[in-house]
Formats: sequence, structure tokens, C-alpha cells
Amino acid sequence: MPRRCTVCDHPERAEIDSALARGVSPYDLVAGYSGLKRTSIQRHAENHIPDKLLKAQEVEEVAAADDLLADLRSLQSRTLAILEAAEGTRQHRTGLSAIAEARRNLELLAKLVGKLNGGPTVNLIMSPAWVEVRGVIVGALEPHPKARVAVAEALREIEGGAEG
Repeated sequence: MPRRCTVCDHPERAEIDSALARGVSPYDLVAGYSGLKRTSIQRHAENHIPDKLLKAQEVEEVAAADDLLADLRSLQSRTLAILEAAEGTRQHRTGLSAIAEARRNLELLAKLVGKLNGGPTVNLIMSPAWVEVRGVIVGALEPHPKARVAVAEALREIEGGAEG
């Protein structure tokens, strides 16, 4: 007759199963639970962890990723609100900082949703959206020649730093 699983019979089985589902190794668990051997925990992990528990862990990870994505989208909205507020004033540095931050937010959002890989395959400086924003900023400053020149130079610095 086959021997019963010592982990299945352990009074703290639910905690052990949860830890295993989170990826805690049997080696790390053996010290925390009396009467168990690493090989027993390993065998239990391979043969007895309920599929529901593993699926629940995957659902938690997806929910956490969704929360991160929502937080980043909220941050992007606030960044764009700062940019919009700065466009109506003479706070050009604030506007440029908001543009730079919005660009970084967009880049991270694109990576999170799988639209952009980590390699140098996308040139955001040449993207139509950036070219349009840059044109709007410089155009809005046309009545203010000194500010327009200063902003254009700052934009060239940003673009030069992004390409290097």
C-alpha cells in the first residue's frame, strides 16, 4: 500500500501549498515546518498542488499587472494635465519637463502592454506623435521669439540625448 503524503497530512498544508504556488522552494520551506523533509515537499509540489491554487496565483499576478497599468495610466493623465496647464503660461521648463515625463510614461506603457521591446527598435523622437507635439509647442511660442528659440534649443537637447 502506498505511503500517505506527509505534506497532505500536515496541519499547515494550506500555508505550504500557498507558499509553493508563490514559487517558494521546498528547500526554503523545510526549515519552517516541523516533521517535513525537502524531498517530501518537493514530491508534494510536483504531484499534489491543486491546479486551482496555481491558477489562483496566476489570476493574482494578472490583477497586480492590471493595477500597475492603471496606476501608470493615471500618472500619464496627471502628467498631461500639467503639460496642458503649463502651455497656457510662461512656464516653459515645466512644460518641457511634463513632455519628457509623458514620453517616458508612454514608453513604459508601451513596454507593459507589449507594444515596445527593450531593444533600440523604436525611435520615439521620430514618432508622428512627438513630431506633432514638438510642432505645436514651437508654433504656440511664435509670438514670443526669445522663448521660442529657448524652447527649440531645449527640444534639440532632449532629442540629441535620446538618440545618443
